[in-house]
Amino acid sequence: MAVDYDLIVIGGGSAGLVAASAGAQLKAKVALIEREGKLGGDCLHYGCVPSKSLIHAARVAHTVRQGYRFGVHTDPPQINLREALGHVHRVIDTIQEHDSVERFESLGVEVIFGEGQFVDGRTFAVNGRTLKARAFLIATGSRPATLPIPGLQEAGYLTNLNIFQLQTQPASLAVIGAGPIGVELGQSFARLGTEVTLICSSDIILSKEDPEAAQVVQRQMEADGVRILTGHRAEKVAVIDGKKHLWAGDQELVVDEILLSAGQVPNVEALNLQAAGVEVGKKGICVNAKLQTTNPRIYAAGDVIGGYQFTHVAGSEAAVALQNALVFPFKKMNYRVIPWATFTDPELARVGLSEAEARQQYSDVQVLKQEFAEVDRALAEAAGYGFAKIITRSNGEILGAHIVGPTAGEIIHEVVLAMTQKLKVDALKSMIHIYPTLAEINSKAALQLTKQKYAKNTKLRGLLRKIFSLLRSLAS
Repeated sequence: MAVDYDLIVIGGGSAGLVAASAGAQLKAKVALIEREGKLGGDCLHYGCVPSKSLIHAARVAHTVRQGYRFGVHTDPPQINLREALGHVHRVIDTIQEHDSVERFESLGVEVIFGEGQFVDGRTFAVNGRTLKARAFLIATGSRPATLPIPGLQEAGYLTNLNIFQLQTQPASLAVIGAGPIGVELGQSFARLGTEVTLICSSDIILSKEDPEAAQVVQRQMEADGVRILTGHRAEKVAVIDGKKHLWAGDQELVVDEILLSAGQVPNVEALNLQAAGVEVGKKGICVNAKLQTTNPRIYAAGDVIGGYQFTHVAGSEAAVALQNALVFPFKKMNYRVIPWATFTDPELARVGLSEAEARQQYSDVQVLKQEFAEVDRALAEAAGYGFAKIITRSNGEILGAHIVGPTAGEIIHEVVLAMTQKLKVDALKSMIHIYPTLAEINSKAALQLTKQKYAKNTKLRGLLRKIFSLLRSLAS
């Protein structure tokens, strides 16, 4: 049976674009199908790019307000949310050029806009066409999850899909959910002048992170004026006299807008995956280590398979799936070293195991902690808060790291490199860092293992005392 393509990619987000671009450059015949009418996916239009652009605008506003600490005195800044969001959309437009249809067509990719579905395990129908391929890659991403809160649908709410389209700044905002999206946008809107209340069902925000690191972020958010209700759940919503009333436990909030940030769900419903023999689990499409679905001709990558829902992971998954789909299915996805960051102020970055996870697996865990308060560059920039925590075994094997502080998302890459190359923590200690830089915190943290071992080795300390005493005697 003749096929039309080597590879059909379904979804024009991060994973889909990586696979389509690389496949075409390898001279495979590739079709890219996207239902939205534009390429770039959630990350470009509704996620990473707009949120980080808004975070930057909010940080500028915060810096202006805090200028008095450095002898720079100004009037209170006048915030124009529409202009701040103008910066957001200019960034999106600039990056969109790299993800343009023209660029992908110039590489040889056939770009098809439309919503389609599988007819069988080797055929996909879209816009009245039936397309056959040697292999398929499903990369349809995810969308914001909803919650069955009585009255919420009727009252109306924001998600990351529409919050960047606001035309006026809400005077007050309730954020339901204290994960990365909720805390990033909550802090940003607070710094831009909105009265923000964050509703957190756990005892602390960012419940998947190191609790001590999450507390540093929480304290800063509260200092920024964010009201945080921990151990609360939104129970019902009603509109009264034009205002949205939200009840959470014993609290009644009266706000202009509600932001729902309750996680993501995979986009699978419209694909008719049953006809293709593709199994879907609770978190998304089921795949093996090679990213094959239950139909070995069909692969899946990115948010649609659940797991690590990050753009950089989606890109890595797409590269593995592409190699397996086009050549030989021998490549396996390695999740041993996956870094990520929450871009609050301070930033919180992580790679590998947490301290609790490490102690469950190993009996010789060492925790190497270094405060930013002892890093000179951090003090020079009035950012001496937060810390680096590197989790190792007694032999120096790095199991994980958590950094909360200025530019943590940049600094952690030294640890990521060391873990990827299976270097011991001494590699961070022995490399020469420029002084003064924030990255010195890595070498200072790594040095803690040597200090801890020395403090416990009473025999070595006693021997050194005797040696130095003898040397002094011989020198006199």
